[in-house]
Amino acid sequence: MRKFNQRGQGMTEYILIIALIAIFVVGGIKFFGSKTKQGFTDAGKAVGTSVDQGIKGADNQSPDYGK
Repeated sequence: MRKFNQRGQGMTEYILIIALIAIFVVGGIKFFGSKTKQGFTDAGKAVGTSVDQGIKGADNQSPDYGK
């Protein structure tokens, strides 16, 4: 009876797992890519608008210490 190489079998399993993960990542990027891009575009426009209008955020207000 011939003994199979266990190391080669384990390497093949790792390659298959990595290939499946890569397929899911590519699919996720294709599915969520346009939505994510639109979200960053909207956020950038909102930040640009607030900077242009001089709107101050909560971290830009000075506290009044006993005045």
